Amino acid sequence: MRIKAMACAVVAAFTLGGVAAGAPVGDPSVVQNMPGLVAFWTFGEAPGQARQSTTAEAYPLSEVNGPIPRVEGGPYSGYSMELNGTNYLELAHEQLGALNISGPTAQVSMFAVVKIYDVEHSRTIAGIWSEGKGWMDDSGTRQYALLAHMPAYGGARRLTPHISSEGGMTRRADGTPLDWNADYAAPVSDLRENEWITVGFTYDSQYIRAYVNGVMEERKLEPVADNRNDPYFTQEGPNGGDRGMNPYYHGRGIYTYDPNDPTKMGPSPFTVGARHAEGQMLIDAFRGLFGGLAVFDRALTDEEMLALHYSSGIPEPSGLAVVGLAALTMLRRKRA
Repeated sequence: MRIKAMACAVVAAFTLGGVAAGAPVGDPSVVQNMPGLVAFWTFGEAPGQARQSTTAEAYPLSEVNGPIPRVEGGPYSGYSMELNGTNYLELAHEQLGALNISGPTAQVSMFAVVKIYDVEHSRTIAGIWSEGKGWMDDSGTRQYALLAHMPAYGGARRLTPHISSEGGMTRRADGTPLDWNADYAAPVSDLRENEWITVGFTYDSQYIRAYVNGVMEERKLEPVADNRNDPYFTQEGPNGGDRGMNPYYHGRGIYTYDPNDPTKMGPSPFTVGARHAEGQMLIDAFRGLFGGLAVFDRALTDEEMLALHYSSGIPEPSGLAVVGLAALTMLRRKRA
């Protein structure tokens, strides 16, 4: 009932023309009171300042490549941060604290409120994700990340949250590697550009679930169309079946950095808007606005992810709240 009330309030009260610049439209308390919260950034700081989490631990994100503009209008602080593909935020690995989520039974969820200007050139949203040199390179120290537009395995223009248990290339059950890290979920619909959306994922140490505007859009695997006809995708899922697309079965936990492993590059920082890929940081850097970002150390439920979406107060097309609630009801029935 509380979510339904929030949905109705958002649709009734907030439109593109009715949101005053500099006035928060969302309810940060919903995020702050969600169990398992590790960090929550609302991006209200002025250029030149570290972006601080609202939690007891500040997790200060430092600007890289110069001051990052703050623009008026945002869900939680009344402002948002604008990235242009040449700048990003970073927190060094040794400062990660509870953000350093890893291990065979680790769980994690991420949630962000963004406006993407160019999906195909904004692949990196946030996470702990250093890929190394690229194709067939196993030196990466990937852990978890909220990424987008990964065409190699059916993720073109989609949200594609990733998990890695190896740090480097994904490996089949027999130990042989695939060309890249290939462990990500991907929903049916493309990401929308130039409008506020919420994106997120959950990982319960078994399945990755991708959420756009609070809804996990279920997608079944089509091996040929999705370029996932390798036995890793089609025969190494639960009970010898396929891994699916959304939800996507992973089942091996999250990589833990080992400083004594000479095959690996240095440990990954937590970054916002960019990641180390193909030997550089800015190849897939984000272009657009960030209004909020949160990390949790557990897998949130469908209802909790929908509550986070409505907490943003972002403008929504008429009827989207009803669609979201209907989709949630269908998902519950399928899981029952």
